[in-house]
Amino acid sequence: MLEKLGRIRLLYIVLGVLLLVGLLPLAFAGVLLSGRSADELRSVEGRYQVQLVQDKARQIELYGQRYRDVVTGLARAFEIAGGIQTLDDKGYDKRLQKTLQEDPNLIALALWPVKGTVHRAFQPDVIKAEEVDQRVGEVLAKMSGRGLVVSRPQIIRSGQEMALTIAVPVLGGTNDQEVMAAVVAIVSFQEVFDAVQQPTSKSERELLDAGLPVVFVVDQNGRAVAHPEASVAFSEKPMTDLKVVQDWLESGAQVQSALAPFSATRNGRSVEMLGSYATAELDKNSRLGVVAIQDEAAALASVVDMRWQTLWISFVAALLTIIIGIFFAKKLTHPVRDLASAAHRIAFGDFSQRINVTSRTELGDLGNSFNMMTDQIESFIGDLQRSAAENRELFIGTVKGLAAAIDGKDPYTRGHSERVSRFSVAIAQRLGLSDDEVEKIRISALLHDVGKIGIDDSVLKKPAALTDEEFEIMKKHPQKGYKIMSQIPAMKEFLPGMYMHHEMVDGRGYPQGLKGDEIPLMGKIVAVADTFDAMTTDRPYQRAMKFEDALARIESFVDTRYDRAVVKAFTDACREGQIRPGSVKLRKPGQQTATPPPVEASQPDRISA
Repeated sequence: MLEKLGRIRLLYIVLGVLLLVGLLPLAFAGVLLSGRSADELRSVEGRYQVQLVQDKARQIELYGQRYRDVVTGLARAFEIAGGIQTLDDKGYDKRLQKTLQEDPNLIALALWPVKGTVHRAFQPDVIKAEEVDQRVGEVLAKMSGRGLVVSRPQIIRSGQEMALTIAVPVLGGTNDQEVMAAVVAIVSFQEVFDAVQQPTSKSERELLDAGLPVVFVVDQNGRAVAHPEASVAFSEKPMTDLKVVQDWLESGAQVQSALAPFSATRNGRSVEMLGSYATAELDKNSRLGVVAIQDEAAALASVVDMRWQTLWISFVAALLTIIIGIFFAKKLTHPVRDLASAAHRIAFGDFSQRINVTSRTELGDLGNSFNMMTDQIESFIGDLQRSAAENRELFIGTVKGLAAAIDGKDPYTRGHSERVSRFSVAIAQRLGLSDDEVEKIRISALLHDVGKIGIDDSVLKKPAALTDEEFEIMKKHPQKGYKIMSQIPAMKEFLPGMYMHHEMVDGRGYPQGLKGDEIPLMGKIVAVADTFDAMTTDRPYQRAMKFEDALARIESFVDTRYDRAVVKAFTDACREGQIRPGSVKLRKPGQQTATPPPVEASQPDRISA
C-alpha cells in the first residue's frame, strides 16, 4: 500500500520545517557569536596572564641576579684584597655596615671564615643577631666547593619580613682553590612582594570576584613566599590545593611558562579558573614559581550578559515557530530513533537485529539499506574473524616450528623452547599480567634462542663444558637473534625477551649489562624460566638438578641475577604444583589468578648460555 502511494521526499519536509522555524537560527547565531567572543576574551586573558607571570618571573630573576652579583663581587673583592690573611681585620665590620647602609634591601651581611673571627653587620630593627647566625649556618651547610648557594625565601620572625639568603665562597690557599671563608647576605624580598601586588588595596577574594588576576609566588615545595595578602606568605601557606601550582611543581624546570586552566572550589562550589605559571630561577638549585589565577566566570561576565540578552530575544521571537515545528519534528524523530538504536547495537557488536521503518520518506529507503548493510557487515565480520584466527594459528605454528628447529640442532635441548615458553606463561599469569602481555611473553620465550641458528655446531653441540672462548661465542646468540628478528616489523613487541633474557639485575649480565629497572619485565621472566629448564634437564656437561635444589639455587640469586617479584611468582607456582620440571598447568585466557602479586619492572638471569 505504502509503495503504491510512493515516497515523499525528505527534502520537502525539511524545507517546510525550516520555513516554520526560520527564527531559530537567530538564537543559534547569538549563542555562536557570544561563544566566539568568550573564546576570544578567554584567549586574550590567557595571553595577558602568561605575559604577566613571565614579566614578574623576569623581575624576580633580575632581582636575584643583582644580589648574587653583589655577594659574588664582595667575595671576589676579599680574595683580591688578600684572602684569609686579612680576614681578622677589625675594619671589616665597619665596611660591611657601610655596604649595608648603602643598600636598603640588604638586611644583613656576614663574612664567615673557616677559621678566625666572624664579621657581621645587620639591621637590628629587622633581624636579630641569633637569627642572622641561624640563617648563615643553614646556608653554609648546603655549600659545597666553589658554588654559589641561594636559599628559599623565609620569614624573619623578629621583623615580619620575607628574605633570601645568598652565600658565595671566598677562595684562597696555595692554589687559590681552597674555600677559606664565605660571604653571606640576607636580602629583603619586599621588592618581590611589590611586584606581585596589583595597584589596588583589594584582598584576594575581592580581586577574584572582580575578575582580576591574583599573582603570587611559591617555592619548590608549593608554599607561598609572596602574596597580595602578606599574612598568606608570612604563614608559608601551602598552595598545592590549586591545580595550577601542582602543574608547576610537576613540570619542574622543563617548562618555563604555561597557561594552565583548572577547577577550584570557591564559596562552596566548583568554578572554572584561568591559571598560568612561570619559573623564576634564583640559581640552578633554587627556583620559584610565579602563579596567576583568575575567576573565569567573573572575567567573562560581560560575555555572559550578552549571551543571555541574545538568548532571551531569540527565545521570544522563535517561541511560536518552535511550537509548530514540534509537530513536524515528531514525524522525523521516530524513525531516526530506530536507526540510532540499531546503529548503537551494531557499535557494540550485535548484528542480529534489524529495523522496520515504515516511513514514506527517504528514511524508509534508508532503513532498508541499513538492514542490507547490517547483513553484509555481519558476513564480513565473520569472515574477518575466521581469517584472523587462521592467521594467528599459522603464526603460532610457524613460531613453534622455528623453535623446534632451533632446539633440534642440539639433542640435549629438544623441547627446551616450548618448556621455557610454558614456564614463562605461568610466571606471567602469577604476576597478574593481561592476556595480551602473557601472549607476547609466550611468543618471545618460544623464540628466545633463535640466535643459536648462527652459532657453529661445534660449539652448540659440544658434549662437554664450554671453554671461555667458546662461551664468549655462545653469549652472542641474543644479539644474533635480535639481528634476525628485528628485520621483521611484526616481531618488534617480542624482542625484549629474546634480546635481554641473559641480563642480570646487578648489571653483570649480557649483552648490554643492564641493571634493575632498565631490564624489561619480559626479559626478566624468560630469564628465570630459561634457567629453571636448564637446571632441571640433563646436559652433556651436567646432570639435571633436583627440583627443590633448583628452586633454592634460583632463590639464592634474588636481587643479584633475578628480580624478587618474578622469582616469588615462580617459586609460588612451583610449590603449589603449577610448575614442575617439564610440565606446567596454565590457566585459560581471561581466567584470573587467585591473588596476583604486585609487579615491578625488575628482573634478569644468565645461568644458561
